[in-house]
Amino acid sequence: MRTILKITSTLFLLILISCNSGKNENVASGVFEATEIIVSAEASGSLLSFNIEDGDELIKGQQVGQIDSTQLHLQKLQVLANQKAVKSNRPDMNSQLKTIQKEIDSAEIEKKRIENLLKGDVATQKQLDDINARLEVLYANLDAKKRSLLIAIEAIDAQSSAMDVQVSSIEDQLDKTIIKSPINGTVILKYAEESEFSGLGKPLFKVADMSRMILVAYLTSNQLSLVSTGEQVKVFAEFGEEGLKEYQGVLTWISNKSEFTPKTVQTQDERANLVYAVKIALENDGFIKIGMYGSIQLGE
Repeated sequence: MRTILKITSTLFLLILISCNSGKNENVASGVFEATEIIVSAEASGSLLSFNIEDGDELIKGQQVGQIDSTQLHLQKLQVLANQKAVKSNRPDMNSQLKTIQKEIDSAEIEKKRIENLLKGDVATQKQLDDINARLEVLYANLDAKKRSLLIAIEAIDAQSSAMDVQVSSIEDQLDKTIIKSPINGTVILKYAEESEFSGLGKPLFKVADMSRMILVAYLTSNQLSLVSTGEQVKVFAEFGEEGLKEYQGVLTWISNKSEFTPKTVQTQDERANLVYAVKIALENDGFIKIGMYGSIQLGE
């Protein structure tokens, strides 16, 4: 079966070359690339763990390492202790106002008693005026005490809220000590080892999304009229002696300016020094690798 596939691929390649021997403008070549991300350290410290190797398959969000976070944990504990001390000074408004409220309640009862006595000419108007004056003072004291307590409570709550922000900031820094994969992909290169000291921004590893490949090909000016973005094109991956394998791709980008032909790319028209880069996206079945050569067939 493998021999039949080789013969079929070889025959296809010969047919493709012969068909284009007189019209090379419908074939363009290039190199396969993938979306690569270099993951750098977001915290400083020793790498307590770093459990990946080149070629490992990762899923998005997967933890692959841990940077020492001892000092951050201690900072968080200190802020929480300070916050607890601040909250302990928060006054209890109900208990603080309870004494004045009792005096007001007692004065209100006395006022009603005097009003009833006044109706029977047993009490005097002066007694009623005195109790009303006393109530005005008590209510004024109650309002003043409330305002004072509210100011104190607001100040303490503001301090506590500021400490909540500090805790959230530290927790964010703690989260950044956990090394995770940002995408589903394959580890292409590992830059650090366990127990090494990692500074902020130091590259740790490179991961690439190998499920969706991009063929970067180069077209001559004559070939530009044969393609447009969003168009589906046939892509052929070159597997050396195993020949070609066909894929379906979508042209996603065409450069708006020309450039010199890269040395690694052989255009069908060797006289063309200036070419235009294009990108064709395609699903990878696991066989295409970064740096492999490929080609596209333009038009019919």
